[in-house]
Amino acid sequence: MEKHLHIITLTVPYPVDYGGVFDLFYKLSALQQTGVHIHLHCFDYGRGQQPELNRYCASVNYYERKSWPLSFSNELPYIVASRKNDALLDELLKDDYPILMEGIHCSYLLTDERFANRKTYLRLHNVEYEYYQHLTASATSFIKKRFYKRESELLHQYEKAIANKPTAIWSVTKKDALTYRREFNCNCIEYLPLFLSPDWKVDSIVGKGTYCFYQGDLSVDANAKAATWLLKEVFNDVEIPFVLAGKNPSKKLIKLAHAQMHTCIVANPCDREMQDMVRRSHMHILPSYSNTGIKLKLLNALFNGRHCLVNNDTVEGSGLESLCHIANSATGFKEKVKELYEKSFTCNEIDKRKALLNNMFNNKANAKRINESIWGE
Repeated sequence: MEKHLHIITLTVPYPVDYGGVFDLFYKLSALQQTGVHIHLHCFDYGRGQQPELNRYCASVNYYERKSWPLSFSNELPYIVASRKNDALLDELLKDDYPILMEGIHCSYLLTDERFANRKTYLRLHNVEYEYYQHLTASATSFIKKRFYKRESELLHQYEKAIANKPTAIWSVTKKDALTYRREFNCNCIEYLPLFLSPDWKVDSIVGKGTYCFYQGDLSVDANAKAATWLLKEVFNDVEIPFVLAGKNPSKKLIKLAHAQMHTCIVANPCDREMQDMVRRSHMHILPSYSNTGIKLKLLNALFNGRHCLVNNDTVEGSGLESLCHIANSATGFKEKVKELYEKSFTCNEIDKRKALLNNMFNNKANAKRINESIWGE
């Protein structure tokens, strides 16, 4: 029996140039290798058509995401309403193949009675209403705060309404699965690890580096807030070299990073420069203000860096807790920084990472789980 699967992605999943598309893209190749004929449906709002996707898919269709305020809705969250598309729904109704929706963003069809008896599967990237709560708290703009707050409220209503409609839901963390079971009485959700590049192997260097490191898109409010907190509350009187790196930092953050002799910032490094800094650093310091989903920068640090110091929000429910050092206050971070800076990274720690990460992020095994869920094989 031939296996055909519609996959709807919230964006064009190539090139793989930011964390949000890793799971989308590498799932395609993993499923193709199990004999699945993929019919891909992408929402394009700036990334353009990508011929590379034709290597993994039997067909690829592109749809325009509606802009604000054309997609304004009093009932649907913006991330859903902007991807409500009649042409997509008509295309999906031409056959009865199962449908995988990548993210709450792509799940509008669950509200359409025409799909009530269809096999439908939802990949949950975040508990979205919680994610938007965190965006609200981190936003510096009043307009952004109002938008994020409203979106969070709509998402809570929407996620509750659709939680038991798919045939199955696959979360990226155990914590997100628990939240759906507890808050929405969802009985069809299971944890399924991220799909990562097959080239990713644990490649950390033993011994000691010379600096502590924080990386992230520094134009994002939550990342800028974390970076600012580290500079003002942790490295204000811990005189250990600290490097920040990431996209588009504000002038205010650049000035703050260069205000002390032992701290600095690298703006807009290329991928090669970033990976070199990841590998050479002695310690990754990655506090977060969001405890939903999984942070790809943490995975990058665990695969390629040395010590990882995080807070509970960064790692809780990810299954990666045993590979990290955890602190939850400025005092706790200061103490851990001083302790770990004197501690070499060992072969034993690398072996521990290999044992856990290679088993958890096994694309072949995880693609087989999807096959078993959809086709029973």
